[in-house]
Order: sequence, then C-alpha cells, then structure tokens
Amino acid sequence: MFKTIKADLAIIRERDPAARGLLEILLCYPGFQAISLHRLSHKLWNYRLPLVPRLLSQITRTLTGIEIHPAAKIGTGVFIDHGMGVVIGETTEIGNRCLLYQGVTLGGTGKESGKRHPTLAENVVIGAGAKILGAITVGANTRVGAGSVVVRDVEANSTVVGIPGRVVHQSGVKVNPLAHSALP
Repeated sequence: MFKTIKADLAIIRERDPAARGLLEILLCYPGFQAISLHRLSHKLWNYRLPLVPRLLSQITRTLTGIEIHPAAKIGTGVFIDHGMGVVIGETTEIGNRCLLYQGVTLGGTGKESGKRHPTLAENVVIGAGAKILGAITVGANTRVGAGSVVVRDVEANSTVVGIPGRVVHQSGVKVNPLAHSALP
C-alpha cells in the first residue's frame, strides 16, 4: 500500500511543476485525495460490502468533485490534475502512470451488462474535457486531446483529437487524413 502511495506522490511531483512539497500534495490535491480514498473504497468493494464503498465514493465526490466508482481498477502512479468533474465508471481499468485532466469522463454507452467502460493502458494522457466512451481500449503511451470524444479502440503510441476522436499521429508519424489506406 505504501509503495502505491509513494508512486502516486512521485508522479505528481514529476508532472506538476506547481507541486511544492509533500504536505501541499496531501492537503491540496483533490486528485490525490480522490484516488487514495478510492483505493480504500475499492478494497471494501472487493470484500462484497456494496453500500459502504458506494457511500465513501459519494463522500469523496462531494469533497473533491471527482466521481470514481468503487469497482473501477486504477493502477499505480495515476494523477488526476485539476480533477473537478472527472467521472470514472464501474468497469473502467486505468493502467499505471496515466494522467487525467479536469472534466474527463471514462464512461459507458448504454445499460448493457459486463464490461462497458474503457480500459487505458500504461502512460496514457487524457486532455481536459475529453470523453472516452464504451468498452474500448486506449493503447499505451497514447495522448487524447482536450475535448475529444473517443468511441473506438486506439492503438498504442497514438495521438487522438476531435469529435469523433481520430488518430492524427501514430508511433510519431503524422497520419495523412486523406490517405485512406493508412487509417488505423
């Protein structure tokens, strides 16, 4: 548990130049607070205590403005920066070292049962206000631009922008939107 908290603190210090010290992060970073409280509610959820973890997640939402379902799986070193309005759905899986900005939604697209929320691989960056919807996978080292809406799988090492989200760079190479044979 301490190893996970240490990784969560380390990524904040690495990626946020405004982070001045440990005490400031502990007391003033709602993303860190929400993820820390989520880890507790997730443990309780795994013990099959549905009401207590849901209540804890609602209290966390009230305090931080970040809503994370207790069943969501979140890796280590995840950073929610300026987290107001972030929503993370029940079957979401977030890999290690991911970065989410304010207003991000990792949501479902309907009332189907089973896996219905996105999976983010390691080191994914989701820009402010972006929506990742459905049981899709966003590959490792991918960046999703602010305000984008992604509803299809995205391969690793890509940059996605727009509504609907489209790949504009893949593995560091610009994708020509008119080269239809090169579309992922």
